[in-house]
Amino acid sequence: MEKPFASRDWTLYSLVCLALVLIVLTMYQIDRQWLKLSEMQAALAEQAQAMRELRSLAGSGALAAQTPNAQPASIAPAFQRAYVASKMPDYAQGDWSVEAFGTNLKTITPLVSTDAYASNVQSYVQESLISRNPDTLAWEGLIAKSWTVSDDGLTISFDLRDDVTFSDGQPLTADDVVFSFNFIMTEAIQAPRERAYLQKIQSVKAEGKYRVVFTYKEPYFEALSLAGGMNIMPKHFYEPYLKEPQKFNESKGLLLGSGPYKLADPKSWTPDQGNVELVRNERYWGDVQPTYNRILWKIIQNDSARLTTYRNGDIDSYSARASEYKQLQNDAQIQAKSQSFEYMPPVVGYSYIGWNQVRAGKPTRFADKRVRQAMSYLTDTSRIIKDVFLGYAEPAVSPFGNASKQHDSALQPYQANLDKAKALLKDAGYEDRNKDGVLEDKAGQPFEFKLTYFQANEDTSRMVLLLKDLYAKAGVKLVPFPQEWPVMLENLDKKDFDAITLGWTSSIETDLFQAFHSSQAISKGDNFIGYQNQELDKLIDAARRTVDEGKRMPLWQQAERILYEDQPYTFLMRRKSLLFVDKRIHNLQMTKLGLNLGSLPLENYVPLAQQKYTQ
Repeated sequence: MEKPFASRDWTLYSLVCLALVLIVLTMYQIDRQWLKLSEMQAALAEQAQAMRELRSLAGSGALAAQTPNAQPASIAPAFQRAYVASKMPDYAQGDWSVEAFGTNLKTITPLVSTDAYASNVQSYVQESLISRNPDTLAWEGLIAKSWTVSDDGLTISFDLRDDVTFSDGQPLTADDVVFSFNFIMTEAIQAPRERAYLQKIQSVKAEGKYRVVFTYKEPYFEALSLAGGMNIMPKHFYEPYLKEPQKFNESKGLLLGSGPYKLADPKSWTPDQGNVELVRNERYWGDVQPTYNRILWKIIQNDSARLTTYRNGDIDSYSARASEYKQLQNDAQIQAKSQSFEYMPPVVGYSYIGWNQVRAGKPTRFADKRVRQAMSYLTDTSRIIKDVFLGYAEPAVSPFGNASKQHDSALQPYQANLDKAKALLKDAGYEDRNKDGVLEDKAGQPFEFKLTYFQANEDTSRMVLLLKDLYAKAGVKLVPFPQEWPVMLENLDKKDFDAITLGWTSSIETDLFQAFHSSQAISKGDNFIGYQNQELDKLIDAARRTVDEGKRMPLWQQAERILYEDQPYTFLMRRKSLLFVDKRIHNLQMTKLGLNLGSLPLENYVPLAQQKYTQ
């Protein structure tokens, strides 16, 4: 039965209608606010772009040239290559640089991090006083506008630019340089690697707001690069951690500097975020502004997945494995989108197997030089290069490259020699006493060890399986022990492994101190295999004190001969770079330091018509 529409129903109906109207009005207001916010963001981006162009014009002298009687400003030498790139007809700022890391990062906090990946990220955020010209290899001022070296080489005085600011707007002064040194030298700060080098410096003092003086305890052949190459850490940001050093030591993403890029939040990055993303430092002080709006590294551990991502255009470059390089050169899709580069970088690092000589405070079987020599004779490097890396590598004799003045050309790579290896092992007390095919020591313990390696590297996995077969011929049992990257680094710090295969980066002149001096066999030091040789220590110390190159090189060569004899590492190889880079990346050039992809100040760019990312 129908009921009449009562006044109470009319009231309720009216309230519902009113609520609907209010909801519609609220949604309209929110929509207008979002529109307004978008307009404001666009306006800010346009202003930021205008500021960057203004800075570039000021740096280039174009503004000064338009002013009567004004002297045009000059571009600092460190920015000349980037400036030339910025004048190319199709040059444009904008877009992103997107690359991939093959492993998760444990931390990107400076000093605490120990791998090249984190160092790469930091290079975009923190800067040093000087930088090296990739064409001439000469040092040029970056934050420093000039410097002088005393006649005895013990005092270096830097005059700083007065227009440098950190990304949070705070000015960079001599106090920040002094702080950076003192922060690193604080024992509670986890920076043993940096302290190992900086201990050569007696003091760092500010003489005024923009002048800083480094005084050395004794001559050092790399005094200028050590002082000038130290990254400048903002005092106002890092100083509070001196009261809480453990908080700094355990941090994952404390990163702030004066460089062209920054973390959106300098304290918030953590490994569980996976990717690492940097945004443009809108306050960047440099004479030439950086090209990309963002720098992004995706974490893609699987080699095949990395290639697929490159094919899809989601990363800008792909470093090919030797086994796929030829095939990719004939791949129409890859060739259509890529610039390819096959080259041996002038300062390429080397790979090795490190034999841990001390574990849990006790000497291991690898403390015996004869055993290490035998392992090198069993490691058929030529076959590894031929079968696994298809010839795209050269054998390594030592930490010094074959073309280096530090290298003694009379030394040749260890050649595979099963008989010599067996003889050395027998001389060291190893025999197959129970006839099971595995050697035993005098106590009857089988010669068995775990070889630690990074699990996601397919070529290393293949190499380890080949080594397992090669070592078995002499009765040595290798147990493959693949691990995740952060776990490897942790075990390395604890010196908790039998043997490990890794690689070192290299430089124009390699200092052996960090990896091979006995003093660095300390907790979290880089002599993580516990190798000690006092004769080598004396040569390293003498070479580091010798500024005269003509007198220093024979000392390095003597040191190399000791390493060759002792084989603390089995030195494996130096590998060629087999690189494909997306054609949208322009101005790729080969320099004396290698390909300039990503080198700073940035010279690469994407023309406007080829840009993909607009943020």
